[in-house]
Amino acid sequence: MHKKLLNIRDFETAAKKSLPKPIFDFFYGGALDEITLKRNEQAYSNLMLLPRALRNASHCNTHKKLLGFELSMPVIAAPMGLQYLAHPSGEIGLSKAVAEAGLANILSTMSSESLEIVAEKTNCPSWLQLYIFKDRALTLDLIQRAESHGYLGIVLTIDTPLMAKREQDIRNEFCLPLHIYPKNFNLFTKTLSAKDQTSTLRTFAATQFDRSLTWRDIDWLKSATKLPIVLKGISHPEDAMLAVEANVEAIIVSNHGGRQLDGMPASIELLPEVVSVVKQRIPILVDGGIRRGADILKALILGADAVLIGRPLLWGLATDGQQGVSQILRILQEELVEAMALTGINNLSKIEHPGKMLYSPNLRN
Repeated sequence: MHKKLLNIRDFETAAKKSLPKPIFDFFYGGALDEITLKRNEQAYSNLMLLPRALRNASHCNTHKKLLGFELSMPVIAAPMGLQYLAHPSGEIGLSKAVAEAGLANILSTMSSESLEIVAEKTNCPSWLQLYIFKDRALTLDLIQRAESHGYLGIVLTIDTPLMAKREQDIRNEFCLPLHIYPKNFNLFTKTLSAKDQTSTLRTFAATQFDRSLTWRDIDWLKSATKLPIVLKGISHPEDAMLAVEANVEAIIVSNHGGRQLDGMPASIELLPEVVSVVKQRIPILVDGGIRRGADILKALILGADAVLIGRPLLWGLATDGQQGVSQILRILQEELVEAMALTGINNLSKIEHPGKMLYSPNLRN
């Protein structure tokens, strides 16, 4: 237990000290000028909570039922690849901490441990995050392996036809250690170049990801699996409508943590319009920039059913392995309960309209 690490910022600072600079920057950094990366966090600071008084704060219920699973709070671990770079326990340590907290995980296709071993060594309810590859046989293989190992669904990332340029990685000449790579397929190792390992991940994406995808491919994916399908990377309300029409299980409003298109709005800024067109027909999740329990509450007030947490869990993992992740999740839950009590919300199912619970000039125009 790190008694002096009181919040996510403390863990971020500790992770920055403990990780080699190229690895910390790989996890922390965003695309190009990192405008969207910074905006993701700033947007939450621009939303002010409006508390209601005398609402019985003796008990605050944070539980949430989502996609058939009972969560201890409306939080799911975001898909993050190559977690062995952060700590030797990697995806296994993070998944165990998430399961102990009564939450669920989305395992990255680019995980540094195979989906089979993560499933066998943890009891964490998990979805598999998926890219559709040019080689559809490879995609089908991943889906079938997920089905046979008890994964709850497929989370298809739709905002990555190619991997955006991340200049910090180029400056740092970032390269993967030979023993750490996406273990879900051996194909990755064939793209390694001894002369240019700094661009290995971008090269892999450029050569393997299918850039020709359209909404017709969602139908193909649905025909390939009986697992529920969630779309990650929705930003435009018209795409949210198309997702509803495609009968997917849920959508995730996301700008990929500022790691793809730089110069787009924060995910939380995009959420209200998406909520307005979806009209509660399917669950909506949001990620990007959440650093306090109060941020979770703000996202729920704006209409999200749950949030995804990414980098903060990596800071916990880098600092103290599984226990560090557990401490991050405890901090978020304690802060969420505190924000609920002080705002006058004792049950997440009783959240009122954002105009009554949030102050923002944009919400009041």
